[in-house]
Amino acid sequence: MKQRTLAIIKPDAVRKNVVGEIIAQITQAGFKVLACKMTSLSAAQSGKFYEVHKERPFYGELCDFMSSGAIVPIALEKENAVEDYRALIGSTDPAEAAEGTIRKRFAGSKAENAVHGSDSPENAANEIAFFFTESEIVANNA
Repeated sequence: MKQRTLAIIKPDAVRKNVVGEIIAQITQAGFKVLACKMTSLSAAQSGKFYEVHKERPFYGELCDFMSSGAIVPIALEKENAVEDYRALIGSTDPAEAAEGTIRKRFAGSKAENAVHGSDSPENAANEIAFFFTESEIVANNA
């Protein structure tokens, strides 16, 4: 059964100009891009998106970082999309990430780790809806 997940290319990776390389790695892994755009988040939007982490000590730093520059959210589809994408991106800490993963290749630190990935199918649905309307996904999936 096909599943959807959300990828976000974070501000550090956009600043390094590696968006194309990251998207290429994602599509080479068999993911279908359903919707993609470059945008930015205000501090309030970033806070809402990461609200699930509000009680964590890194929440403020994460929100500041995610609103520090352009991001590229991408709605993806594939069998087992959530688990496969999380394997593709690697550990949150690039020093611990497996060779060849997106974070091992492009992340500079645990805080600036190049990409976001949904952690469950339920969160993926909510996160995709945060950035894309269903008509944007259908239009780009024609």
